[in-house]
Amino acid sequence: MPKISYEEKRFNTDTQAIITQAESIITTYQEQGFSLTLRQLYYQFVARALIPNTEQSYKRIGNIISDARRAGQIDWNAIEDRTRYLRRLSSWGKPQDILESARYSYHRDLWANQDKRMEVWIEKDALVGVIQKVCEDKDVPYFSCRGYVSDSEMWAAAMRMRKHAKSSQPVIVLHLGDHDPSGIDMTRDITNRLNLFSGYSDIEVRRIALTMEQIDEQQPPPNPAKVTDSRYEGYVAEYGEESWELDALEPRFISSLIEEEIFSERDADLWEEAYNQQESERGQIAEVIKKWGELFK
Repeated sequence: MPKISYEEKRFNTDTQAIITQAESIITTYQEQGFSLTLRQLYYQFVARALIPNTEQSYKRIGNIISDARRAGQIDWNAIEDRTRYLRRLSSWGKPQDILESARYSYHRDLWANQDKRMEVWIEKDALVGVIQKVCEDKDVPYFSCRGYVSDSEMWAAAMRMRKHAKSSQPVIVLHLGDHDPSGIDMTRDITNRLNLFSGYSDIEVRRIALTMEQIDEQQPPPNPAKVTDSRYEGYVAEYGEESWELDALEPRFISSLIEEEIFSERDADLWEEAYNQQESERGQIAEVIKKWGELFK
């Protein structure tokens, strides 16, 4: 893992202690196969009662981590910005390379023979990296809502679900969002607009996080609910003045929530049958690659 020093920096004792703690947290998550956003790392400090949950603390952690990375004390790959990335066309060194890529990327629709389908919708783009592995492993589409979903995307989703419903495969949407005035309301909004645009009235949107039960169990650090949110008064009447961010949950906990929901709905025997067929067909692609090499030596 790259720890590259670009600047010489001297840290005082308190700052060095924060860097050492950050490195410990990062290592723990890397061993589990996760990388973190800066906000997720910050919440791990808050959850351990190492710093107060304030905007000032968040900015201080951000500055310290930035300095530590430049000084070569923290892995550059350990903190991700999942909202900005480079887009470019794929390129290949030789024709066999694209065939090899096709072999490994080829997969069947493993849900085609199931009684239903599932999708995972998450409120924040920054948390896509947390759900990506479990969703891709289980061949479940996932979607970053980025707050309230636009009518364009909601209509496209409704048309997709309408198509599946006509094939007797209803879609269950697993929704994950913050527990705050807007985050709670988003589940209602998704349900209402999917039903409106699809022409159905029974598309299931299942909110699997954050819930009050999970908050009681996991004890994520609270934030004051936003007074400026138009849904503030209704939220406070039901839940009180505190709110909680999805980012504060352990990545493994979020991943396990999704996995449990998928297993509860998926027929394991039908899944194994489809998977075995996929692997057989990948073997056929491997034979084509072998013959290509024999033809063009």
